[in-house]
Parts: sequence; C-alpha cells; structure tokens
Amino acid sequence: MRRMQDDTIFALASGSVRAAIAVMRISGPAAATALATLCRNMPPARRASLRRLRADDGTVLDQALVLWLPGPDTYTGEDSAELHLHGGRAVIDGVAAALVAAGLRPAEAGEFTRRAFLNGRMDLVEAEAVHDLIAAETEAQRRQAMRQMEGALGALYDGWATQIREVLAHQEALIDFPDEDLPADVEARMLSRISAVQAEIAAHLDDGRRGEKLREGLFFAISGAPNVGKSTLINALAEREVAIVSAMPGTTRDVLETRVVLGGVPVTLVDTAGLRETDDPIEAEGVRRARARAEEADLVLRLVQAGATPPTADVQGLLVATKADLGALGPAGALRISAVTGEGMDMLRARLAEAARAMTETAGPPPLTHARHRAALREASAHLSMAETADLPELRGEDLRLAMRAIGRITGHVGVEDLLDTVFSAFCIGK
Repeated sequence: MRRMQDDTIFALASGSVRAAIAVMRISGPAAATALATLCRNMPPARRASLRRLRADDGTVLDQALVLWLPGPDTYTGEDSAELHLHGGRAVIDGVAAALVAAGLRPAEAGEFTRRAFLNGRMDLVEAEAVHDLIAAETEAQRRQAMRQMEGALGALYDGWATQIREVLAHQEALIDFPDEDLPADVEARMLSRISAVQAEIAAHLDDGRRGEKLREGLFFAISGAPNVGKSTLINALAEREVAIVSAMPGTTRDVLETRVVLGGVPVTLVDTAGLRETDDPIEAEGVRRARARAEEADLVLRLVQAGATPPTADVQGLLVATKADLGALGPAGALRISAVTGEGMDMLRARLAEAARAMTETAGPPPLTHARHRAALREASAHLSMAETADLPELRGEDLRLAMRAIGRITGHVGVEDLLDTVFSAFCIGK
C-alpha cells in the first residue's frame, strides 16, 4: 500500500451490489474543496443536506444527501464527507469521475481504517475488529467483534505492557544505580510481578483457540461406511441438496462442504467418502482425504446404520445411528436418527449446537481472536520466562524490553510498520 497520507481519497463504502442508495466516502485534506466543487456551495457541518451534484461543466450528476464531517472527530481523524447517491452505475461512475477531476484518488483496500489507526482514532486490535465485524455471519461473531472493537482486548494487552514497563523501570534503576540505597526486596517484587504477568498470559493462551474458532468457524466432519447415510444427513442439516444421494456405494468420492449456523456459530459441515478398503484408485484417494479431514475436524459425526456394529474409530466423535426408520436399534450410546422421516433430527441439531457453543464460548477476559496475537504473546511469554531466570540484570532488562515490544506489536504501539500492509490488505475497498 502506498504511503500517501496527504492524498484525499474516496471509495464506494456501500459495496458494488446494485441498490437504491450508494454511499461514497471521502477523506483527506482536500475533502472540503472537493465537496464545495460538487455542490457549488458548502453544506453545514454534521447536518444532512440535499444538494445537486455537478460536474466541472455544470452537468447535474445527481441529487444527493450530503454530509460534511470536519476532522479530527471523524472515523479517519481527517476532514471527511459522505455522498448518499442514487445507486445507478452511471451516477456512481459520474461522481467518481468528478472526484478524480478534482484531484482525489480511489482508496486502496482498508485505507480508511488504516488512516484511522495512523491518526490515533483506534489501535491495531480495534482496526482488526472492524474487519471482523464486517465479516461477521452470526450474532456470536458480532458480539465478539464488538467487544474487541470497543477496546476490551486492547486494554488487556496494554495492561500487560504497562506492567512489564514498570518492572523494566525498576530493573533499569538497579542497573544504573547499584550503589544507591534501594529497598532490599526490589528484585523479589520484580520477579513476582514478572511471574504474575507470565501466568496471566499463559492462561490467555490456554483457551482452546475459542475466539479464533468463533471468528473463523468450526469444521464438523461426517464420517462412516459407504451407504450409511452421510450425504442424506448433510442435505438434511443444510436444508438443501448439497450432495448426490444414491443407493450405489461409493457415490461420494471427494470432500463436499457446506456452511451452516449451529448455536450461533458458523460451522462447515464436511461430507466425506465412505470408509472402506477399495482397489479403485479414485475412491481410495477419497477415503484418504476423508480420514485426513476427520483428523482435522473440531467434531466428527461417526455414522453407523442402526442395527450394525460400529467399526473401531480412528478418531473420537459423536456416534450417530442412521436409518432409524428401518426399525433397527442403534448401538449403545448412539443418537438414533432418520434423516428421511426426521426422527431424532431435532435432538441431533441440539447436540451439535451445544457442542459448537462449548467450543467457542468464553467467560471473563476477551479471548484471543487472531493468530498474530497468539504468536506475539508466545514470544512475549518466552522472553518473560528468560527474564525470570536471567543471570545478569542487563540480560533481564533486555528480555523485558523484547517482551514489551512483542505485546506492543499487537496493539500497534511499537514496531508495526511491517504489519500494516498485511492487516489492512484484507479489508474491503471503502473501509
């Protein structure tokens, strides 16, 4: 991404889907000039005003609702404006051409939020939460993203960085003034605080990846022998035709996936090839992929036909006895269902929803939500461990500095320039 903070940028913030209203967002030092050029007179600040928008030659481009938002109290911290246009492509293209003629340029992906970060309107954790909120599919994901965007996660990390900074200040005092009459227990108190922060970070890391799983979604694999009813079940759970259903064994030879919501959590259901020994190289590859997918899954639905003996499981999971409509009983401990008649399906959905919630719900402090946070905290934890056992005060001080920097990279307070392109490139244009 180009570092052109002095440019004034614009983008369609409402997306490219055709709609009645399209919102064009403008931000930068020339926002006021561009708006005055389009409207021929400046609308009042922070009040919605109806204006005719004109090109340089006076051609009326649209009659739009206009908002003038002077900085720094704006999303980006810069002078900004919004044009609520009619959603026709000709209108949007005409206004965009007029803005380019006025010296503005189209925004790059994530550039508005990047500017908000650079101008101190939010930290990097909150900026990532903006993207998560836009991508949220479920209520649970929305709540998690909102909690992060409101600063709960950033405050937790800043608190740890502050504690390490305070310990480092005492450590520097011991290094710089070894002959001063400092309290005898200064070093003991430092080690105690290092240990306390280390324990808090360790507890935060030991969360079963709940926050990341909620943000990314879970994977539930449907596994079992050929013709046990895997494809019928995935169609029933998805409430649409995802997989081909046939009485012929081995119909499903590849991994089929579909996205559903269970317990407020996005879950990808995976229909796999029937598990059996076969000489068919294509089917054998499907069986290999099925076993690999089951090993990676957050939960495996182990299907066995009612009345049959379940095979020895390669992985643990939820045992489900299918085809209950044929009258046979399932093995002990199995949930008995019929995807054809619906028998037991409500119970199965409830069990799956309960499992999804159990894998993602958290209590207490906000959970980890991104892999880069986890990597930085592991690095910080390693340096704190070395600081606890350092033989020399100078080495302890260096490890404390490195731990503080690792945590600071999460929120963007130190050493973040190389992270910005990675973080903001995932954003949509106009955000």
